[in-house]
Parts: sequence; C-alpha cells; structure tokens
Amino acid sequence: MYNLRWRYVEPTPSCYGTDEFEFDQDCPITFSFWKGPLMISVQNLTKIYGRQTLFREISFSVNAKERIGVVGRNGHGKTTLFRLILGLDEPDEGAISIPRNYRVGHLEQEIRHTHLSVLQEGCSALGAGREDEQWKVEKILAGLGFSSADLAGSPSQLSGGYAVRLNLAKVLVSEPEMLLLDEPTNYLDVLSIRWLIRFLNDWKHELMLITHDRGFMDQVVTHTLAIHRQRVRKIQGGTQKAYDQILKEEETYEKTRINDEKRRRDVEIYIQRFRAKARLAGLVQSRIKELARHEKLEKLEHLETLEFSFREAPFPAKLMGEAENLHFSYAAGGQDLLHGIGFSIRPGDRIGVMGQNGKGKSTLLKVLAGRLIPGKGQLSFHPSVLTGYYAQTNEKDLNPALSIVEELMAGGAGCTEEEARTLAGLFLFSGDAAEKKIDILSGGEKSRVLLAKLMLAPANLLLLDEPTNHLDMESCDALLAAVDAFHGAVILVTHNETFLRALASRLIVFDRGTVKHFDGTYDDFLEQTGWETDDEILQRQKASRGAGSSAAGRGRIDSKRARAILIQERSRTLNPLQEEITELESGIEALEEEQTAVNEALIEASTRGDGQAIADLSRRMGQFPDQISALYDTLADRLDQREHLTREFEKRMKEIMGDQAD
Repeated sequence: MYNLRWRYVEPTPSCYGTDEFEFDQDCPITFSFWKGPLMISVQNLTKIYGRQTLFREISFSVNAKERIGVVGRNGHGKTTLFRLILGLDEPDEGAISIPRNYRVGHLEQEIRHTHLSVLQEGCSALGAGREDEQWKVEKILAGLGFSSADLAGSPSQLSGGYAVRLNLAKVLVSEPEMLLLDEPTNYLDVLSIRWLIRFLNDWKHELMLITHDRGFMDQVVTHTLAIHRQRVRKIQGGTQKAYDQILKEEETYEKTRINDEKRRRDVEIYIQRFRAKARLAGLVQSRIKELARHEKLEKLEHLETLEFSFREAPFPAKLMGEAENLHFSYAAGGQDLLHGIGFSIRPGDRIGVMGQNGKGKSTLLKVLAGRLIPGKGQLSFHPSVLTGYYAQTNEKDLNPALSIVEELMAGGAGCTEEEARTLAGLFLFSGDAAEKKIDILSGGEKSRVLLAKLMLAPANLLLLDEPTNHLDMESCDALLAAVDAFHGAVILVTHNETFLRALASRLIVFDRGTVKHFDGTYDDFLEQTGWETDDEILQRQKASRGAGSSAAGRGRIDSKRARAILIQERSRTLNPLQEEITELESGIEALEEEQTAVNEALIEASTRGDGQAIADLSRRMGQFPDQISALYDTLADRLDQREHLTREFEKRMKEIMGDQAD
C-alpha cells in the first residue's frame, strides 16, 4: 500500500515547471516538464483599496510568445493589474518579477503630443537606431485609419478618438517585448479593428489585453486570465472556455459545500448526543478534533449581473419610417457626409450601421433622431413611432453634480425615487451605490446610467450609437440579449463584429467613399462585397489628387504588379511554414493535455493503491519532458525561420513601395 501524496509547485522564473510526488517522506520522485521561458512571474500578489480587496495572494506567469486576454467585471482589478506590472502602483503583498532590460509598452489614454505633425509624433516612438523605419510608422498609422493628409496635420488638431489612436500607433511602433493594451478598440472603426487583429496575431512577443469586445479578444489571445472573486485563473484558450471552467468549478464547490454542511451537522448531532457518555468520550473527542481540523466552506457571495429589458411601446402599422435620397453637410457647400442614402424601417428591423470613423455614421443617427435636419431628401415617420436615442457623446447630458438616483428622477417625467432606485439596482447600482455622484463615475458606469435613462420611456424604435464603448463583457452580453429580445426596430452603429453578426439583418455601409444600403447579413456582406482593400484605398487617394503622366501611370502599374507578385511569393513561402507551426503548437497542447490526464490517473491509482498502474503511469510521466522539449525546440526553429523570412519580404516590399513613391 503506497501513501502517495501530490502537490503542485508553482513554477519559479525559470524555464521549467515542476510537479512533485512524494512516496511517504523519504522517497521523493520529481517529474519536470518544459514550459518555455517565463517572461513575467506574479507571486502571491495582494491589492486592497480601502475596504475593497481586488485580489488576494494571486500567482500566475506569462510565458514566451503568449497572448493573454484579461477578463473580469469592471472594478475587479484588470486595469490595476496592468498598473502593478508597469510599476505605477505598489502591491500590498507579493511581488512581480520581470527580467532585466525587458521592455513593457502600454497604451496611454492620456494625451501628450509634442511634435509638429502626426507622422513626426509617430516616429518619435521608434527609438535610437531606427530612424530609417518611417515606413513602418506610416503603415501602422494607415492601418489605424489615418489618411495621407492626416500624417502632415498637427496632433493637437486630432479628435479625442484619433489622439488615442496615435498613442496606440506609438506603442505598436516602439516594438517592446510585451504589449499591455487596455481597451485598444475604443474609438476604432471596424476596418481598423480588423487590421489590429491581423497585426496582433503576427506579434512575435508577449501581449496582455483588456477589451470589452469578446469577438476581438477570442481572435487574438492564446490564453485567458480571469479575475474572479479576488483570485485568478489562467486557462489556455478563449473567453468561453474560461467562463465555462469558472462555472463548473463553482458548481462543484457548491455541491461540496452542501455535502460538507450535511456532514458537519451529522457530526455536531453525534457530539451533542454522546458528549455525556463516558464510554464514548474518546470517539466524541475525535469528532470534535475532526470538526476543528476541517475548514468550513463558506457560501459563495452572490455577484450581481446586469439584466434588463427595454420598455416597449406598441406599433400598429407595417412601415415605421422611410428615408429617401438623404443628403447632409455640416457646412454650406461642403462635402456631404450623407449623399443620397435611402432605406425603409419596419417593425422588428435590425439595421447595422458600420464603416470608417468620421464618415457619417453618428451623423445619420442624429438625422434620424431629429437632432440634425437633412440638407436634401425626405425623412418621414409614422405618428405612432416613439424613439429611444443613445448617443456615444451624450455623457454631456449627465449632470455631474447629481447622484445616480437624482439623475434618473430628473431624466424621466414622473419618475419617483423608489422607481429610480429600482432601475438603478437593475444597472448594478444597488443600495449606497445609487447615491454616487455622476462626477466620480467611470466611463463604464456613466454608460450604464445612460442606458438606464433610455429605459425610462417606452419606445418602439431604438437608435443606438456605439453603446458598447466602456462596458465590460458581462454588460455587453446583457445589452446584446436586451436588444435581441426587443420587439421594436433597432438601428445600431457599432464596430463590434459580434453584435453585427448576432443582430443585423440589414446594413448601412460607409465604405469606398460612399454610403449605401445592403439587404443582407454581415456575413453576406463580407462574402459578396467585403471591405475596401489597402490597394483600393491607395488608388482612390491617388485618383482624388489627379492623374499623373502616362509614364508615371505605367510606373505605378509596374510597381503594383511587382507588389502582387511579391505577395503571392510570400504566401507560397510562409503559408506552409505557418501550417507546420500550427501543427507543432497543437502537438504541444495535446501532449500537455495528455500529461495532465496521466497526472490525474496517477493520483487515482495511488488512492486505490494500484502499484502496477502507478509504475506504468510513472514511466509515461517520465517520457513527457523529452517529447515536449523536442517539439518546443522545433517550434522555436520554425518561428525564427518565419521571422527571418518575414523581415526579408518586408524589406523587399519597402523597396517596391519606395519605387512606387518615387
């Protein structure tokens, strides 16, 4: 009979993790397995703000080339964790180990631009010895939606959203070892988000990402780090896998707690029943010690979840409204943001409005909401239409001096304090939280107040302009469910592809310099039309500046042909290499999963006292280190090969683009 005990030893900042098994006390057997070099190690970290504990004694590591999505409710410590890694805040307990000379770059929300042009500001992040890489800056700025004209403009003239984009470009250009990105998709349009996904998937180093956009995160990350109930769980895979595991763990915990309570009650009854019997004194004392040794499992605290529905007003007709040949410009004689768009609105419609920022999406909703008057065309609504309008800039409509309850009472005719408190509770402002002043609320909390105000009056047409900005994932999920359940019509401006796919049955698309109605889903649009390509944008920009000489035209055609040939060559070379890399990563993942399964089987065998099974499983455990290490070595070689070839293709592309510019 073996007395096998198992404990997991948290890996230290080295290349190896260890699982340690002990036979009795004098016979240690240790299995080591390759986990890749640790870039950052967090050990027993605790952070407390006032009465709120964000996390307690959390430990995790960031390994080489991992892209980690950090998820958790607003206010549970995601941004604080980033500040601790950056050294901008100090932990109450524990430590964060970062290798010497390891550079961590992060997206700053604060605007501090000091150069004369956008391009110069972007180039300021290149650093010494990289002055000749201006082309990389131009490429990244273009991907984030900056036009050629924008590059020569002053950073001080940029809108808040584009100023944050410039900060994002600077951190990407700086090429640190690790990227910390906190809500990078805020203020990005769908084209820039799709470009950023491609960029981050090609990122050669480490990444930690906070975003409310679940679809964006799942397309980028290799692991998910969930901050939940003051603890963390790092799980390989996307957000759904992480949430599923948390749910499963909590269900198991609750079943164990209930059984434990029943067992404790039985023991307590036994003690009370036989305490006075001298002949059973030994057994009673044994049970008392058992109760003392066995820690009582506390019931899990209930976590409030945002759940709401829009108040619906009935609508009696088949047609709610119609727009015909709408035009709008902010300046007399200026360029139209809306030029000839026409569409109808019917009960139950889900119309997604999408495209580049600054092209007129918000303007269209303001026209539909009656905030702006079209210059040409006709817009008509049925008399029974009741509109609810959420604008991404209407935080100015909130009075910073009022409390949440006061703001809701002021925003709804006849809204009593009791009704306001009930509504505030639905939006996670229960009890004293409803007395918070608007002035001290976070962006996400203000967004929830605005959504709550939208519910004060019944509506049968919702106009929603970027409602997911600043909301956490749980709140975005609740909003998606509420919009889906609403029986009226919804016109939604969003860059969130998850919302577009889940809701939109028709689209209004701002693309290729025009605005048009598309009768189909978002996937239909991608398959039939697709977004404007970089080549098309370049050609359109050149055409708008006037045609050059025929010789210059031939030069552009030759350059374009050379670029197309190089792109084909790059695909033929790198695609098979990428497939091999993917197979290697899958092989490593499969071996690590098998290793976990063997671990569990070994523990079960020890519990049964099955000596033969213990020996066989121990032998198999000893084979994992060499097998996994060999795969990691091959993977590292292929990654280096891909990086070298990618640099070569980028160099050749730079030469072609240089010729094209000449």
